Order: sequence, then C-alpha cells, then structure tokens
Amino acid sequence: MLLAVMWADEALTAVVLPSWLRWLALADGRAAPGLVLMVAGVLICARAGIELARIYHAAGLMASKRVVVFAAVTGVVAGGLSVGAPARSAGGGMQWGRGGGAALATGAVLVMVVALLIHTRYKTIKGAAGAVGAALMAFAYTGITLGFIMAMRTEFSAWVVLGVLMTAKSCDIGAYFTGRAIGRHKLIPWVSPGKTWEGLAGGMVTAGLVGMGLTMLGRSWGGLESVPNMTPLGGAMGGALLGLAAQLGDLSASVLKRDAGMKDSGRLIPGMGGIIDVIDSLVLAGPVAYWTLVWFRW
Repeated sequence: MLLAVMWADEALTAVVLPSWLRWLALADGRAAPGLVLMVAGVLICARAGIELARIYHAAGLMASKRVVVFAAVTGVVAGGLSVGAPARSAGGGMQWGRGGGAALATGAVLVMVVALLIHTRYKTIKGAAGAVGAALMAFAYTGITLGFIMAMRTEFSAWVVLGVLMTAKSCDIGAYFTGRAIGRHKLIPWVSPGKTWEGLAGGMVTAGLVGMGLTMLGRSWGGLESVPNMTPLGGAMGGALLGLAAQLGDLSASVLKRDAGMKDSGRLIPGMGGIIDVIDSLVLAGPVAYWTLVWFRW
C-alpha cells in the first residue's frame, strides 16, 4: 500500500490539473507533490483522532471526539501545506507557501476556538481547559508531526520519503527482535515495561544499517538527486538518529496510553492494535527526518 501511494504521488506530479483544481497546482499547472500523501495523511489522522479521543475519555478528559478529529486533520493539512518548499507546495501558483507560518498559526487558533465553543455550547464550564488542551495536543501530536512527512515530499522525491518511513519503522523491528533475544535491562519500566536498553540499541543499529543500505541503493539507482550530499555513512548516521526518534515517539504514545490505563490505542489492526500504535514511531521521526535531509542537502 505504501509503495502504491508513493508511486501514485510521484506519477501525479506530471499531470496538469484542470482550472478548477489550480489551487492544488504549482505555478505551471502541474499537480503539486504530496497531494496523494496528503489524502492518506488526512485519513490516517482522522482515525488517529478517534483513537486519541478514546484515550482522553479513559484518562478522564471531557474532549469531544469530533473536535479531536477536526484538530488532528487540521494539523496534518496545516503542517503539510506550511512546512517545506513554498514554490512546490499545494497552491504554489497562488504563493500559498509565503504565508505558511501564518496559516499554521491560524490553524492552531482555529482549533482552540472551535474546542472552546463546542465544549461550552451547553453552558458547561467545567473541563474547558482540559478539552482545549486535548484538541491542541491532537493538532500537534498526530497532525503537525505527520504533516512534516507531507512537507518532506515538497522538497524531496517520493522515494526519499519512502526510505525515511522504511528506516524509521525498521527500528521497531530491530528493537523487538533484539529485545526478545538478549534484552535484560529495562529502559523505562514505569512507562513501557517491555522495552530494554538492548532493544533500543538493536533498533538503532537496524535503522542505521537500513539507512545505509537504502542510501547505497539510491546512489546507484539515481534516486537521491534531491539529496546529492548523502553518503552511505551519512545514511547510517541519519538512520540511527531516526531510530532514536522512533523509539522516543513510541514511548510518548506509551505515556498517553498508560495514563489512560490502556495497552493499545485500538483494535483496528489485529496483532498490532490501533493506528496510533502503528504511527507512534513516526510522530517524532517526521520532523527529525525533515531537518536531517535539509542539513545533508545543505
């Protein structure tokens, strides 16, 4: 599915959009990169918002499910359209990117106002601060963080973004098997009893090796034109850094679930849990990957 999304996103950039869709086009009329990713991000964040609302309710927060979903979707759209190369983001022909910072701030204010209005619509004051905080948390945690992945597409090819996602998720695989095999020393038992220092090291090493391998493939196949300074050593270092960010993202989700007394965020995916259980390693990896790639390109 991920390969199909990336292929479709790359293929769509060669299509000239009709006049009524020019607000999603570049200055030359072609579709902006990242539109398919944006659609996928909206669907993912909508589901993540539902699960996040359940976590809030279990933790005793009176947060509206509709507001939380709205906040998460607003965050991924605002983040995806505001971060990244202005000339290559959606609406580039209208110079949307020049006001990206203002658009992102407007999205945050909109979420805050909507959460406050919805919470007080029945003259209810108690819990207003928690409801607004929960909405802003959804805006940033599941929205803006994943929006960085959409924004990454405006600066780099879809195959670079695919490599980032594969590298980040490979840390989960390496950490799991290393921890099961030789894990002895607990990492943060009061947050996630199953995680070990050995698993963290194994995950970072795995992500580093995957990053190095994908960099070598990209250089030989010509898929790294947007990051010409990336070397196999740089891929290994970047991969290890992504692995660390992925583990921290996983732990951040564990904090929320433990506060709510939940093991998994949902039951959408058998054997894994909910959508948050899948994307938790990407919420911090997205921003880290974006700035790492920008640094290597510079």
